Amino acid sequence: DCHQYTNRSCEECLKNVTCLWCASSRRCMEYPVRRILPPANLCELRSARWGVCWVNFEALIIAMSVVGGTLLIMLGVCCCCCCCKKKSKKQVSGGPLVVPDKDDERAAREREKRRVRQEERRAEMKSRHDEIRRKYGTV
Repeated sequence: DCHQYTNRSCEECLKNVTCLWCASSRRCMEYPVRRILPPANLCELRSARWGVCWVNFEALIIAMSVVGGTLLIMLGVCCCCCCCKKKSKKQVSGGPLVVPDKDDERAAREREKRRVRQEERRAEMKSRHDEIRRKYGTV
């Protein structure tokens, strides 16, 4: 029971992880698990301690917001850098001319090889059909 640590020290109260210490009233109480943050009528955020005595909820929220915001900004900057890097490879400084990169060149070579093979097959099929027509006299 957390209430037995009221008017004692924060460290004693927080030995039990289910307890919340309110520094302004020096009360030890059960953490309200149905809520993420303790309500103001129970204890102000700047006075509430949970887990460790040296961090209050107000500082914890601010620190987590700063860290989360920093991570989101870094993620956005990384995405923008990757997109800009890909776009800059395809543009020449004189205008919107496209400079093919290695993948584009490889794809173009593959397309050309396929086109040549298809034309060879088409010519081969035409010669076979012509032979058959000559053989049966339907030319």
